[in-house]
Amino acid sequence: MNMEQLERMRTGQGFVAALDQSGGSTPKALALYGVGPEAYSSPEQMFDLVHEMRTRIMTSPSFDGAKVLAAILFEQTMDRQVAGLDSGDYLWERKGIVPIVKVDQGLAAEAEGVQLMKPLTGLDALLARAVAKRMFGTKMRSVINAADPVGVKAVVAQQFAEGARIAAAGLVPILEPEVTITAPDRASCEDLLKAELFAALDAWPADRPLMFKLTIPVVDGFYSDLVAHPTVLRVVALSGGFSQADAVARLARNPGLIASFSRALSEGLTAQLTNEAFDETLGASVDAIYAASVTK
Repeated sequence: MNMEQLERMRTGQGFVAALDQSGGSTPKALALYGVGPEAYSSPEQMFDLVHEMRTRIMTSPSFDGAKVLAAILFEQTMDRQVAGLDSGDYLWERKGIVPIVKVDQGLAAEAEGVQLMKPLTGLDALLARAVAKRMFGTKMRSVINAADPVGVKAVVAQQFAEGARIAAAGLVPILEPEVTITAPDRASCEDLLKAELFAALDAWPADRPLMFKLTIPVVDGFYSDLVAHPTVLRVVALSGGFSQADAVARLARNPGLIASFSRALSEGLTAQLTNEAFDETLGASVDAIYAASVTK
């Protein structure tokens, strides 16, 4: 583990950029970027185009370690290069941004009100590659759609079990049990989730830091005690479908919680923008998300 990166993630001011759209979410991300399905005829072409989009973000002067603490990468992005360097090396060496890789393989069908992760069959090999590519940590997502105690317990158990494998490989896991923002009983989901997270933390080794990526809560300050937990390196918030303005406003009411936005970060960015307009739009987003993330 890179101790400089660990200290940056523990004490640094800023937010985490989520640049990890996978195969299922890439077409939507490209469409929002102004690149429709007519622009590609194979998965390879699609991933080339989304890498161009990510490269444009990462190389923009508006995207640097002054306000961006870390970036979560798709597995293919980790394996590709930016400006002649491996993506993770470019982020850390050129920008001072900590590189993290998404490791889940998508969601299983809903049961007990939740969607567990599909089995992480290739995790050990991926972790070995992530270590070789000098990743700091990982991220993996499951989803809670209803306040079912059995389902919520299963989500947290799976996240911590896989997190233990990741920590054993020398990487810092980000556990992401997302509560759907449209869940009619979202506050109850969050009550159940927080109780399960604290119960699981009681059995987690104190010398293995971990992070959480959570939906911005219904009740302001709801996760303050989780942020303060000595084993928890950082608690970051997903935008979850909220607009940038809404996500930023909600985040600012939760001191200690920092952003890990994807759609809300790239809002307004299109392939058709001039470089000047692109950098200006991205810079405004970075500034707004940063300001909400450093609220005291």
